[in-house]
Amino acid sequence: MSRLPVILSVFCHWALFTIPFYATAAEHKIEVSDFGKTSDGASVSRYVLINRQGVEAVVITYGATLVSLKVPDRAGKSADVVLGYDTLEGYEQGKSYFGGTIGRYGNRIAHGEFTLDGTTFHLPKNDGPNSLHGGTVGFNKRIWAGVDRSRADAEVLELSYTSAAGEEGYPGTLKVKVTYTLPAEANELRIDYTATTDKDTVINLTNHSYFNLSGDASREIVDHQLLLRAQQFTPVDATLIPTGELRAVRGTPFDFTKPAAIGERIHQDDEQLKFGKGYDHNWALERTKKVGLELAAEVLEPTSGRVLEVLTTEPGIQFYSGNFLDGTAKGKGGQLYAHRTGLCLETQHFPDSPNHPGFPSTVLKPGETYRSSTVLRFSTRK
Repeated sequence: MSRLPVILSVFCHWALFTIPFYATAAEHKIEVSDFGKTSDGASVSRYVLINRQGVEAVVITYGATLVSLKVPDRAGKSADVVLGYDTLEGYEQGKSYFGGTIGRYGNRIAHGEFTLDGTTFHLPKNDGPNSLHGGTVGFNKRIWAGVDRSRADAEVLELSYTSAAGEEGYPGTLKVKVTYTLPAEANELRIDYTATTDKDTVINLTNHSYFNLSGDASREIVDHQLLLRAQQFTPVDATLIPTGELRAVRGTPFDFTKPAAIGERIHQDDEQLKFGKGYDHNWALERTKKVGLELAAEVLEPTSGRVLEVLTTEPGIQFYSGNFLDGTAKGKGGQLYAHRTGLCLETQHFPDSPNHPGFPSTVLKPGETYRSSTVLRFSTRK
């Protein structure tokens, strides 16, 4: 008897169950839609990444901005845990950097200048006497190009931008990519940064999301329990520029080596807290290896049970307690973001590093590739 019918039967049975799986993987796409046009007519796209665990991340090409991040609480109820706007106009006019990709240099550079290879470069002074977050029109105000790079095991969004030589005063043409990865089976969002340059430059990229793990942006974040894997921080002057010192956190309000409520010591009579109007400082992370992801911070919101772990390859993290939110920013659903209703954990090299030879270098040279990774990992506790 011919074996052909048997072979055909086996093949058909295999195809019935296998081909749809491969087709599904191949046809998988991130949901994309129009988010409007900028004031000068540029189109902005909105990408929605969703995984099987109920995590949803929304990113727009304006500023490579994370506009929404929904994660479940201990009861399984999802809520948006980042601050932002409903409209493109909000991001264009807003001054709080909600969810934006920050560059060319995240954080502050003293007096808006630095010297590299014997040449002094002058940057816009957009924060008192200093330059902040890349200048007047930083990467968070630029249009990025988005490409769906999804795989069977993750939704992946790659965004790219080319910063021309001289943009905001920085040397070198910088080609940048930011990749958001949402694994299918893990409650985490990974952000990878890469960049190359054709001339010596400085670079310090980060994401500026404001978190409120309660999922209710009308509530302050002072009850969030924070742990920072850092024994030292970089104290600042009255304009929030590092003095160059690395100061031990032990015995100060800056000691989060054990979990503590953010509001527990925020009103203490401390010069550094007065300078920042709360916490707005860089912590030098306690890394155990030179490369790779390591835990930098952990935040627990007691009411919802949500826990955020921040892992990074960076040497520092800026903890900002939302001190300058003042109720004038009209966010999602018309919510006015009041004082301390969001917190930031910006993974980074140290502020003003180009002017502090003792800090980890932020110089990028031709032929090198800048790489930085951060993972936002979510879980819950009872």
